[in-house]
Amino acid sequence: MIKILIADDHLIIRKGLRLILETEDDFELVGEASDGNEALSLCKKLKPDVVLMDLRMPNMDGLTAIEKLRAEQPAVAVVILTTFNEDELMLRGLQSGARGYLLKDTDRNTLFDTIRAAARGETLLKPEIMSRVLSQTSRPKAESNESIHLTERELEVLASVARGERSKEIANQLGISERTVKAHLANIYDKLGVDSRAAAIAVAAQKGILKENF
Repeated sequence: MIKILIADDHLIIRKGLRLILETEDDFELVGEASDGNEALSLCKKLKPDVVLMDLRMPNMDGLTAIEKLRAEQPAVAVVILTTFNEDELMLRGLQSGARGYLLKDTDRNTLFDTIRAAARGETLLKPEIMSRVLSQTSRPKAESNESIHLTERELEVLASVARGERSKEIANQLGISERTVKAHLANIYDKLGVDSRAAAIAVAAQKGILKENF
């Protein structure tokens, strides 16, 4: 079972999501929060696998809550589910450690697939979201990436991750073991100064690394 917590300040949204999520046998909705503070408190108590996080909430906004969760409870995966179709918020959310970014008008199957990917520790971004990530980047100045060098294989792994491929799929495609894929990911995270797939995608895209190799 995937334990899910909803953080949204609108009651009708929370109730609607509950009805949708309860249709899936492998989902268990363990709690609802109306702001970031309550979300952090409930996460400590309920230990959810995935949090569906709105961005604009009173008392503590979603971005702040994501950053605190990554620092205090890194095992909890966050999927942003918001009405705000803003590229800056999207990039900040992914850099903060969210494993997905969805608008509230997304279809059920995409929502379910993104939740399951997040619970596996993976990132699943819709093609249009990935395009927006890439479109927000500009070609970096040479000096900005002097200290960042990804090997050819690391670039291949990163591009595959950005396409939403799982470690097993990447391993099969590149003819290497899943353990080797995870080792490459660890090296990528270390070089980019991140700790999640989504953050690696966002940072690499902003620096122009991903745009050149996607």
